[in-house]
Amino acid sequence: MRRAADLARRVVVTTFGSLGDLHPYLALALGLRARGHDVVVATGKCYRDKIEALGLGFAPVRPDSDWVTDPEMMRRYSHPRWGLIRVLQMQLRSLREAYEDTLVAVEGAGLLVGNLAAYSARLVAEKTGIPWASVMHIPLLFYSAYDPPLCPVLTIASKHLRSLGPLFWGPLGLFLRWGIGWLAKPWRRLRREIGLPPVADVNPLTEGYSPGLHLALFSKWLADKQPDWPPQTVVTGFPWYYPPGGTGLPPMLARFLDTGPTPIVFTLGTALATEPGTFYETSARAARALGRRAVLILMHARNRPPSLPEGGVAFDYAPFSELLPRVAAVVHHGGIGTTGSAMRARCPTLVMPCAWDQADNAERAARLGIARTIPLHRYTPARVAAELHHLLDNPTYTRRAATVAEQVRQEDGVLVACDALSGLLQ
Repeated sequence: MRRAADLARRVVVTTFGSLGDLHPYLALALGLRARGHDVVVATGKCYRDKIEALGLGFAPVRPDSDWVTDPEMMRRYSHPRWGLIRVLQMQLRSLREAYEDTLVAVEGAGLLVGNLAAYSARLVAEKTGIPWASVMHIPLLFYSAYDPPLCPVLTIASKHLRSLGPLFWGPLGLFLRWGIGWLAKPWRRLRREIGLPPVADVNPLTEGYSPGLHLALFSKWLADKQPDWPPQTVVTGFPWYYPPGGTGLPPMLARFLDTGPTPIVFTLGTALATEPGTFYETSARAARALGRRAVLILMHARNRPPSLPEGGVAFDYAPFSELLPRVAAVVHHGGIGTTGSAMRARCPTLVMPCAWDQADNAERAARLGIARTIPLHRYTPARVAAELHHLLDNPTYTRRAATVAEQVRQEDGVLVACDALSGLLQ
């Protein structure tokens, strides 16, 4: 029989989605391992090699996340309004398999750390009695009547009605959670089948917090704890993921940065670069119109535009921790990883939200005074050039970005999160 000390040392971390949804949890896993824990990351099998190369344990959990590299599936799951709900439905179609996989993963473990959107984690924790912590790395899924998010299906309305305050957003939030409660039918059905009692949650998909600890893996400068958040919530700061040994800038990119004015970076992150549309071609034309040097981060060689502006370069990948501190601005999709990296790098941003939580992240960055936003359907060379002109020629954005960066760099998301998890283990 395993000793209690052995159980306490084994921790299972589970998540789902793109690399942007994986990296914060890898940062947690590495932080826990540095404290002497035996850590297993339970997620899609497509990430096995990446995780095992870090020296972490791996356990496969369905559904796989290989859909993020499939252009046809990405078109469906990154729909500006319905993409988030479609991803949720995909999760729920595989809920029974995910539950079975997670049950296997937690054997012999003393703690389960589960992404709030990995809906099997709560069921496994309640069925087995294993201590668990719920985690979320995007502010969108921390609904608050005091700080309402930009909902993907109500983006314009939620932006313009934000000032109405909690008397409006409190009842509306309750109605919205109730309105999409039908999506939780597979979760409630599986809960009954495995012998767990019913729950009183209006919608367990949005309220599945651990009663012991709920981690918010982002900076309080993006979204701070609100009066109507669960009291057990800890806002940690961004958990930065740095692969051991690092990759460094490509030598040609380092030379490019050393030999001219600071450029503008254009990127769509990891998932959306699978189906970029005309983003890179439009970006190159906008940089040419501005007469600015440009760096296009493509993620896939097939995304390279037919021509680059004079003083423009394109690379499949570059570490943002080293690239963004050396550029004038970054144009991106609003993913939480890129948003956090830009905040830390004191880099003003132009954000073109495409799907999921990106409109909410963009709005929060704009309210901080470090970003401008541009709608997806208005991403044209002339409009992009005009927005970048405002961003680069107004020193207010640069000064504000420097102030925010100073505060964000003082946070240590991995340290705070691991301290909280250690307390839960004890």
